[in-house]
Amino acid sequence: MNKISSFLKPLVNMSDHLDYDGATESIRENIYFRGPNVFILACAIIIASVGLNVNSIPVIIGAMLISPVMGPILGFGFGLGTRDDRLVKDSLKNFGVMVSISIVASTLYFILSPLNMEHPTELLARTNPTLYDVLIAFFGGIAGILEISKKKKGTVLAGVAIATALMPPLCTIGYGISLLNWKFIAGAMYLFLINSIFIALATFLAVKYLKYPAVETGGERKMMSSRAVAIILLLIIVPSVVTAVRIVKENNFRIHVSRLVEENKSMGGGFIYDYRIDNSVKPASIVLFMAGEALSDAEKEVFYLKAEKHGILRGQIVFKDDATINTAEMSETEIVKSIYERSEAQIRSLSDSISVLNEQLRRYASQEIPAEVILREIQAQCPSVSKVSVSRGATVTAEGEVQDMFFVAVTSANNEAQSQSDLLERWLKVRLNAPALTMTFTPSEVAL
Repeated sequence: MNKISSFLKPLVNMSDHLDYDGATESIRENIYFRGPNVFILACAIIIASVGLNVNSIPVIIGAMLISPVMGPILGFGFGLGTRDDRLVKDSLKNFGVMVSISIVASTLYFILSPLNMEHPTELLARTNPTLYDVLIAFFGGIAGILEISKKKKGTVLAGVAIATALMPPLCTIGYGISLLNWKFIAGAMYLFLINSIFIALATFLAVKYLKYPAVETGGERKMMSSRAVAIILLLIIVPSVVTAVRIVKENNFRIHVSRLVEENKSMGGGFIYDYRIDNSVKPASIVLFMAGEALSDAEKEVFYLKAEKHGILRGQIVFKDDATINTAEMSETEIVKSIYERSEAQIRSLSDSISVLNEQLRRYASQEIPAEVILREIQAQCPSVSKVSVSRGATVTAEGEVQDMFFVAVTSANNEAQSQSDLLERWLKVRLNAPALTMTFTPSEVAL
């Protein structure tokens, strides 16, 4: 145990690798947006807007590499951690400047841009916070303050992780303003503020863990500073925790719904071709769009029981049995998706039918009747036979069993073949592997 401790302690020890004075000076310098930083930020925002506009991930990442958005937020968290009132105020002021420049630049781009996409998925994805956004923001903030605190700067681009959480929603705010779409604006602004709060919170916690020295102040001012820090921290942490819990619940609910739908795509004569989760009501509900035959009460009851195993109550489930007819409540995306789902189901059904038919063809091909060979074999026994016709059919027994049935017509010049009918019939049953067989004999003169 001592050996493990002696190995791990120097491995995770950070006190020998930190430059408190250098980190403090760097953070103070990088919170300001003046001169080149203003234009660099505007250029980065426009590049990111282009990437979001054309759904290009490499372009978005390229914009993040040059973005200076991390300064004010790290400065705010650092100021809270070291009780530096001046740094907190300057950081908030420059945070407002940074947000204003970003929104103006992205708005102008989307107003003037000739690029109009029908489904800008990368932009739409930045209107609602997810657990992944929060994790990126939080751990990006920790990586950012750790990198700044190092004596020897490495190649860690913590700013990229932070920009990942901040730049796309800022661009989406500009996109919403250009369309005067308040839903986009509110959703992207909410995502941006949540990410900013978690970056600041991560910075504050890291500063406290690394034991950065607090700024010296007078006694009364120090007391006021402590109260101000406590109030600000309360304002940050409480909404952050509430939001994190809500996001986790929504993600877990979405996962359970996805599994439930995947396991029960087909029910009776209908199937689920789409679903929608409504988190605006409490508890959250799911709307299932059904195609095919309407579900019976018994079939719905079975589905309710399966849903309860996933923690979903029956009161949270809404069936839309007429979804294929009533499309007034459905968006264009949902209608297209429904058509795709139905087409996919039809293709699967046709593919299954084709597979069955192919299997039957292979089976019949393997049982192909060698009529020409059979004619020569019969002629070897009865030379007077001039023609043999063999056909396959089916017969149903009294028990309802279906059996193969063979019909054989023999044409001969005399009665030689007919006189050996019993022998020929037994031989043909073995030759054709036929459980049932009917033979007819015709003189060649009649056949002609």
